Amino acid sequence: MRVRYLLGVCLVLVAVGSPVPLSATSGGETEYFAVFIEGKKVGHAIQSRVVAGGKVTTTEKVNMTLSRGNIPVTIDMTETSIETTDGEPLGFEVVQDLSIIKMKVTGTVNKQGMVNLTTTSMGTVQKSTLEWPSGAVMAEGLRLLTLKKGLKEGTEYSAKIFSPGILQALDTQISIGSKQNVDLLGRIVALTEVMTTYNMPGAGEIKSTNYVDDELCTQKIIMPIAGMQIEMVACAKEFALGKNDVFEVIDKMFLTSPVPLDNLGSAKSITYHLSPTKETGSFIIPSNDNQSIRRLKNGKVIVTVRPVAAPAGAKFPYKGKDKTILEATQPTRFLQSDHKEIIALARRAVGRTKDAAEAVRRIEAFVGKYIKNKDLSVGYASAAEVAASKQGDCSEHAVLAAAMCRAVGIPAQMVVGIAYVDDFAGRQGFGGHAWTQAYVGSKWVGLDAAFKGTGRGGYDAGHIAIAVGNGEPADFFNLATTLGRFKIDKVIVNTEKTQDFKVVF
Repeated sequence: MRVRYLLGVCLVLVAVGSPVPLSATSGGETEYFAVFIEGKKVGHAIQSRVVAGGKVTTTEKVNMTLSRGNIPVTIDMTETSIETTDGEPLGFEVVQDLSIIKMKVTGTVNKQGMVNLTTTSMGTVQKSTLEWPSGAVMAEGLRLLTLKKGLKEGTEYSAKIFSPGILQALDTQISIGSKQNVDLLGRIVALTEVMTTYNMPGAGEIKSTNYVDDELCTQKIIMPIAGMQIEMVACAKEFALGKNDVFEVIDKMFLTSPVPLDNLGSAKSITYHLSPTKETGSFIIPSNDNQSIRRLKNGKVIVTVRPVAAPAGAKFPYKGKDKTILEATQPTRFLQSDHKEIIALARRAVGRTKDAAEAVRRIEAFVGKYIKNKDLSVGYASAAEVAASKQGDCSEHAVLAAAMCRAVGIPAQMVVGIAYVDDFAGRQGFGGHAWTQAYVGSKWVGLDAAFKGTGRGGYDAGHIAIAVGNGEPADFFNLATTLGRFKIDKVIVNTEKTQDFKVVF
């Protein structure tokens, strides 16, 4: 069991960065920032911009160390964008060290508007392409737009910002506020407030408040995410790179349950009454084959989770033509279902069965036993890394199970959301979690190899999904924008044996 949203925060910080870029006053400059969560220094960020040979190279680096159950987890990401001096995209590079092995992604934008991608991890090279989002800009293009719009109070404009870290473009709205006196670690400086809203379809919004000087250099960023306040403050290099505080995230992981929930495996369905927190307003919970949603006028959401049983007799590999389901059979940079070791593990797990329901059950159980070292020390690993290390927690179980399903032609996705636990590092409640869903017959069936491996039994009605995807960092954007926005007011348990309803307040 583990919580994904703080890792999502790190990914969002790197991927989105500052909407007001570095000053254009020189051909090369570097800015240092201290990163704080809830007032504690947890890391640093470094931004640099170099102009040479008609190209502008902008680099952003974020390093953060968080403690989970007294186990430190360090996340290190570097993102570089290469553009013309007119702000036209040429390429980018992202180096992610979120786990035990680094992953590097490079992209080259050609004249036809296509991006040629190369992903390198564990000596394996993957090639792919994607279409450049029309009108999207990276760091230099955004800087030029910012210069053009200026800092006059009341100015509003929009931009589509391409994030190499999540390989997507974010629709962004920017509003210029007033000049204010801002505390920069004891220095009081007059800065202009810039309010920015990032939007990803289906994921909601993340809002940040930036403070910039007259040369358009960012000096402070405040970004509330998942009920916490993240800050980046410009400072001296020595302080930015200096000692960090210990920030324990376990206490921030859980939503309180009205009362303890027992025997979840016997629950035919569970209905959850969710209400928005006063500070955040609306939130997004999706419907799928395993959960239905009813939205009330007062902003509350009623979620009924009724796990789908895998139908017997369905065959694999998948032979249909549905584009979404076909996409869930393909290898990705985090679900390397074409990796020879993953293929071998999948065949070993499935054996000679031809029944898809039996195959996914075998994969769920196999992954639960295969990952021997079930700890919190891994930030985030791809399926190939997990296959090699046999180490990790819920997300590592989820990516490996999804990749193994795909390796034998069973469509599968990674799911992020919250799940109930009665004892995790001494805590009880609903915490951020990751699991897998596989397409069997005509339904998406939930699989939880992490819970299966610890004796809980696997996926059950104690799960609430928030987003699904291919294990990409963008999936965590959804979780980061949703956690902290709601609380659980009431739980109604429908037990399988008696068909009776138990209402828990």
